[in-house]
Amino acid sequence: MKNTSQVVVIGGGVVGASVLYHLTKLGWSDVMLVERSELTSGSTWHAAGGFHTLNGDTNMAALQGYTIKLYKELEEITGMSCGLHHVGGVTLADNKDRFDMLVAERAKHRYMGLETEIIGPDEIRKIAPIANTDGILGALYDPLDGHLDPSGTTHAYAKAARMGGATIETHCMVTATTQRPDGTWDVVTDKGTIHTEHVVNAGGLWAREVAAMAGIYAPLHPMEHQYIVTDDVPEIYERDSEHPHVMDPAGESYLRQEGRGLCIGFYEQPCRPWAVDGTPWSFGHELLPDDFDKIEDSIAFAYKRFPALERAGVKSVVHGPFTFAPDGNPLVGPVPGMRGYWSACGVMAGFSQGGGVGLMLAQWMVTGECERDVSAMDVARFGDWITPGYTRPKVIENYQKRFSIAYPNEELPAARPHRTTPMYDVFEDMGAVFGHQYGLEVVNYFAQDGDPTYETPSFRRSDAWDAIAREVRGVREGVGITEVHNFGKYRIKGPRARAWLDHIMAGRIPKPGRLSLTPMLSEKGKLLGDFTVSCQDEFTFHLTASYGAQAQHMRWFMQHEEDGVSIENISDKLTGFSIAGPQAKTLLAACTRDTADLRFLDVRPMTIGQTACIVQRVSYTGDLGYEIYCDPMDQRALWTTLWTQGAAMGVTPFGMRAIMSLRLDRHFGSWMREFSPDYTAKEVGMDRFIDWFKDFIGKEATMADDPDRTLATFLVDATDTDVTAYEPIFEDDTVIGFCTSGGYSHHLGKSIAFGLIPKDRATEGLKVDIELLGDRRPATLITTPLFDPDGTRMRG
Repeated sequence: MKNTSQVVVIGGGVVGASVLYHLTKLGWSDVMLVERSELTSGSTWHAAGGFHTLNGDTNMAALQGYTIKLYKELEEITGMSCGLHHVGGVTLADNKDRFDMLVAERAKHRYMGLETEIIGPDEIRKIAPIANTDGILGALYDPLDGHLDPSGTTHAYAKAARMGGATIETHCMVTATTQRPDGTWDVVTDKGTIHTEHVVNAGGLWAREVAAMAGIYAPLHPMEHQYIVTDDVPEIYERDSEHPHVMDPAGESYLRQEGRGLCIGFYEQPCRPWAVDGTPWSFGHELLPDDFDKIEDSIAFAYKRFPALERAGVKSVVHGPFTFAPDGNPLVGPVPGMRGYWSACGVMAGFSQGGGVGLMLAQWMVTGECERDVSAMDVARFGDWITPGYTRPKVIENYQKRFSIAYPNEELPAARPHRTTPMYDVFEDMGAVFGHQYGLEVVNYFAQDGDPTYETPSFRRSDAWDAIAREVRGVREGVGITEVHNFGKYRIKGPRARAWLDHIMAGRIPKPGRLSLTPMLSEKGKLLGDFTVSCQDEFTFHLTASYGAQAQHMRWFMQHEEDGVSIENISDKLTGFSIAGPQAKTLLAACTRDTADLRFLDVRPMTIGQTACIVQRVSYTGDLGYEIYCDPMDQRALWTTLWTQGAAMGVTPFGMRAIMSLRLDRHFGSWMREFSPDYTAKEVGMDRFIDWFKDFIGKEATMADDPDRTLATFLVDATDTDVTAYEPIFEDDTVIGFCTSGGYSHHLGKSIAFGLIPKDRATEGLKVDIELLGDRRPATLITTPLFDPDGTRMRG
């Protein structure tokens, strides 16, 4: 066995084999995979082998499309069969909300180049005659759906990797991973020790145990999953062609042809987590005991949807475990704080996603970044606050909702509340309805008499409409107050702090007492962050950005750390409030003996009541406003001061739903909507904040960038639903772009959308249509905000 390798991939399932192959495809041949048993041990060998493109995240859907198209390439490269069956598939909708979801997904597919279509009950019966369409409104048909041979596919990946120079060691158990002082790794096995620059954890069912060897917690949990293969079914073996897949979300089931019979699997509600205290090393090619009691209700429902099942005997039952992350997406990428340690875990849909996961991780390792935004599966999307006690109930919830409707305004309840600020009980007593971000409870809106205390999930306008409108009105007409806990916050200190920030950030770094807005870019000019930088003094800077991206941002900062610079994540060590509206200046002046006459973009230490604070003259509401930061231990005292003084002005508490409406008025973009690693600064207008007279990461790529698309704002003639994201934009009958986000401006009384369209079409008054739940609605491009167009109120 080799004792050195540039990369060691731990785990010989389909994901590990895919990573190995893609590393060789990108030119790294000194790569090695070690597997404690045989390839496909664990979850891969007993997988049902289905694949599909449907995914609510467009980047994940694109990667699934890549994975499916890769299989023919693998067959051509290796001469091996993946056992491909491209039979197509239908996903059924039995109610209006589920049908709305499928229509919304089809709309996304229009600009993604996926050839899905919405079909009615008559077409369903022609395509999938085994399905009983009673009560079915329609379905999404995808010609790419199908299934394959799990073992053959994994071995095809492995052979292609070997052809590229990779080495595979089976029956080689890893017992330890130890990092050397220089950052490289010793992978200790029962066949010897391998010295490597990079370790990839593709451990599958054992990913938690492999991660623990390096002192890492992997937020994963295995779930028991069961599917049934039937005896011969006449409706199947008498067909001239193979029956397509049928996904029946109402019955929590998926069904496909298996030989002369059927295979049907279930995501049942009375599900069970497996190996709660760890996956046994002795487990591998075993199955779990049959458990029909667990799927009894699901089977009864399936008999009604697919009557042929009731007449078919059971040939075999496959009951085995596979792993989920808390949100169901994979855990991929460099593990924060661990040089040279990479994750390729939690890929529960390995034959839909494994190829895309392997490609993205290989690109990340070889080139330093991926060709598309992989935030949805970035291992850093969970912080160091996450625990097994949080992971397990979220995984159970995700399993149970595998086929549930995914609403844009839905807040899932499991493992909540988990993290709260000192204001949680105060706001709860005031009627707060909470959402959550990165494990933290965040107020969505405040319910008063007659308002819903639970926002009903919907694709259409929220039943919290009146509450949100009231909060917006309170800000625009007087003064509102909201918490600023859900910003990521960082303290940068030291004699080289300014020089370091000048290199890390593309924008101008402010002088003492001032703040600035700046993008942070990758080497290829893609957006990595949208930051506010405030200069406390010549050697101390505070940064704010998205709270949910703090692990990604800290990972980037630490990858570029230098002597003379101290970098600290203070996201939960600094909190406070934002006040905004035409009376915000009056409220601040009433609360302090310090001067409240701050200019726009000023930052200053101030004493508010009895609380030492940092006050910044800026507001995401697009109005006159201030962000006031303090120690969390002082937050209740600061609240008492602001709330008491604001009472005479009718101060209005407001939450995130109001903020996302208010920002539309000034055409303010939002992180992971208008601004994300999918886009360059020039594409979305962030180049206006760039300081071109300095050197910064990504400068060469950004200067060379000449995008053919740009971000535009539209007024939409909407009825009962507004843009959320990824709706197609039509000019005549041609899709020319897509929406990044949108919503309803309660202040303006208008539906507003942002979207990317060709640069040469982005002119004032352009008439387009935007598809909202299957209905093409007229929209008009506007270039000037309708509220405070010259920023007089915001800067005044």
